[in-house]
Amino acid sequence: MNFDDFIFPKSLSSKLQWWLNNSTTVVSPICFYGLPGSGKTTLASMLSMDYDARLILEEFSENPFLPKFYQEPEKYAFPLELFFMAERYHQLKELKSQDLFQPNIVSDYFFVKSKLFAQNNLKQDELQLFNRLFDIMLSSLSKPDILLYLYSDVDRLQKNIKKRGREFEQNISDEYLQNIQEKYLDFLKKQNDFPVLMLDVTDVDFVSDVSIYKKINELLKKKYELGVHKFVL
Repeated sequence: MNFDDFIFPKSLSSKLQWWLNNSTTVVSPICFYGLPGSGKTTLASMLSMDYDARLILEEFSENPFLPKFYQEPEKYAFPLELFFMAERYHQLKELKSQDLFQPNIVSDYFFVKSKLFAQNNLKQDELQLFNRLFDIMLSSLSKPDILLYLYSDVDRLQKNIKKRGREFEQNISDEYLQNIQEKYLDFLKKQNDFPVLMLDVTDVDFVSDVSIYKKINELLKKKYELGVHKFVL
């Protein structure tokens, strides 16, 4: 049995063709990028209320491989990343049925996140198959109107991770967070398909400090050229 058949028995190509034939282009106007503990979900939730927008949140609790991955990363990285990618794609594809009276969308993740995490976690042969699937899925998803990247240093991220208390996250290493951070930044440097707001939130609390949240809101109301725009809050 070859590698493709192990993951998708009988016919990988037929699976890919099915996705092509049944995909509907969807839109996710405001997307967030950032590491665990950066505040993506919190800020996305706050903005969705202010903009009366549909909120799309990543569903970590439903991935059965996540706790296992943090214990044995080499063993569970591939099923973990496949599961996350499939779930993200399914969520975004379902946006075609959104309420016509609630056209705005705020998502606490961006689909390309799947590829960046896979590059960090997968072996070369696994990554080749993953990328084949990713490219086909990505082709049916629209680009965001704007991407917000919440930058925070690793020390602050670790404090936030400890504070929120997800058991499976408590052993995440500084090195792992730093590697992911570098991959995010490398991707953003080359990004010219849509505007990216890189917000340094290391030393601020937009939940308790209303002025910081208002500043973020004001930044979102402006128009930007394609590429990265950096702000220290």
